Amino acid sequence: MAEAPGAPLTRLAVGVTGHRRGHPAMADKSDQVAAQLEALFSAIAAQVEIEAATLVAVGPVRLHTLLADGVDQIAAGLATARDWELVVPLPFGRLLNLAINAHPPSLADAEALLSGLVPGDPACAANAAAIVRWYKQARMFELADHDELLATQMRAVIAHPHDKGLASQFSANTSANAAIAGRVMVEQSDFLIAVWDGGSSTLAGGTGHTIATALDRGCPVVRIDPAAPAQWHILHAPESLAAMAPSEDRDSALAELVRSALRPGDGGALRAGAEALADEVWHPHSSRLWTAYRRIEALFGGDPRPFRSLISTYEPPEAVASGSGAQILAGLRALPGGDPDLPRRVEHEVMRPAAWADAISARLSDAYRGGMTASFVLSALAIVCGISYEPFASIERKWMFSTGEFLMLAAILVIIWRGSKERWHKRWFETRRVAEYLRHGPIPLALGVARPPARWPRGDDTGWPEYYARHALRAIGLPQVTVTKDYLRAAAGPLLDGHVTSQRDYHWGKARRLRTVHHRLDRLSGRLFQLAILSVSTYLLTAALSALGLVGEEALHDVAKYASYLGVIFPTIGAALAGIRYFGDFERFSAISDVTAAKLDAVHQRLTLLLSAPDHALSYAQVSELAHAADEIVVSEIENWQAVFGGKHITVPV
Repeated sequence: MAEAPGAPLTRLAVGVTGHRRGHPAMADKSDQVAAQLEALFSAIAAQVEIEAATLVAVGPVRLHTLLADGVDQIAAGLATARDWELVVPLPFGRLLNLAINAHPPSLADAEALLSGLVPGDPACAANAAAIVRWYKQARMFELADHDELLATQMRAVIAHPHDKGLASQFSANTSANAAIAGRVMVEQSDFLIAVWDGGSSTLAGGTGHTIATALDRGCPVVRIDPAAPAQWHILHAPESLAAMAPSEDRDSALAELVRSALRPGDGGALRAGAEALADEVWHPHSSRLWTAYRRIEALFGGDPRPFRSLISTYEPPEAVASGSGAQILAGLRALPGGDPDLPRRVEHEVMRPAAWADAISARLSDAYRGGMTASFVLSALAIVCGISYEPFASIERKWMFSTGEFLMLAAILVIIWRGSKERWHKRWFETRRVAEYLRHGPIPLALGVARPPARWPRGDDTGWPEYYARHALRAIGLPQVTVTKDYLRAAAGPLLDGHVTSQRDYHWGKARRLRTVHHRLDRLSGRLFQLAILSVSTYLLTAALSALGLVGEEALHDVAKYASYLGVIFPTIGAALAGIRYFGDFERFSAISDVTAAKLDAVHQRLTLLLSAPDHALSYAQVSELAHAADEIVVSEIENWQAVFGGKHITVPV
């Protein structure tokens, strides 16, 4: 018996950004800013404790910061004092970051820092020692893909302090890296706390730019003005930057930010949904009773063996590491300098719940879609059975045919009753969403790519699948890795591109199969209606010939009996097939898969070009953008699928 997955660890993630220590706005304000940050952290911690009382499991708050001197390090100190988890998306590799932020006064000091040695200048050494202490307390995601170029530029700037061109180029490149790290922080956070004087928001990597990035991605920002730290307020949209009106009830608004991050908008549905998923009965294979829908696909989709057994064996979650997940896990283990704990956590916290949800969803899908398909077939057979006595039996034996008709109609009602009572449609939708989100999750995790909370889809009547998947992925968060050129090539090639091409090929095959099913069902139902017309025409022609005395009454009676029977049977079966075609929406799903495959192929082509480029042209920004593009395609396909089947509840087949 497979083991049910536990509920994902719910966790609040907060990002912090702000001015550096030497910024004019921070002059004589550091203590006041620190006090206000401490007050906000206390309010956040109190609300987390309140929410934890009704949630399954809540982990320590996770603080994301770039660890620059000033506000970042003040927040890091306050967070670690509370035993919060400190995670740092570092704009550079740790040695280059140390060399940049320790402010070496000479080229010799810079070389020492880049080599991991203690610089000779006391002030520089003190700065470096403070940063190294933070390194030891944080989990770091180091964007080191441009370190070699930036280190060379830094040396040139120090060696030629009066060359404004060199300084400008170095500043632009380091700012670009800081902007990318800021974007990573925003995507990993539920909301952002920013200490900002309200100045420019266009300088890449600056505090204002990070705020604008957050608001553009739907991430709320708690903004503290260093000139008046106590007058903080919350920004929710990019337009807030043009009209930064103070919040009327800031404490309640902050509490709501925490509350909405830790639970779905529909109250305790995350806990209820997690419990419902765990309560689902595991079956090692599909049911023989509910294969009607898949049999239609096999019969009309070009399956070379349409009458083969359609029983599916489901992969137990504990077997996923050696089965469907083996290739991805091997790819994660092969990442140069990768996080050694990432493959284990991905298997246990993402792949196993995905396998569980996939098997449950597949069985529910068979029950719902197979039940509805069987209902269409039974409705046609009930009519066939009900009138078959006319050409084949006397009125005295009609009861046998009526009994068959009754049993078939009763079977339809039982299917509808059971499907409604056991919520096949709703449970299928919920478990399928969980399975799909988690199935595509491991690749973005390796690249530190996350879907911002505000960008997750929202179900019509429940949001727990999205929250379940989001927190399952959030529990892992940023891996502890140094992102180098080799790391990017391994992640973008075998992992990302391998996943993209496999999904593209799957959707191409699915589109062809469903298109074939649609056209063959359409053609067959059309032929049956033509046969019905032929049957009726045969009777009318015979009746005309009888009226002319060319056909006897007995012959007319025989033709009328069978022609009337066939005139009912053919359109009845044709209508049932048309109903199955309408219910299955094979053509629309084929179109969705065609579009999805085309989009994925475009991503594959871009990845192919990128991977053929020399190392200096390969960057984390480009690879992460393509990972985002693939993720967006996957989620869009899920949303389209929901839009098609969302309103097709199990009901009378009419």
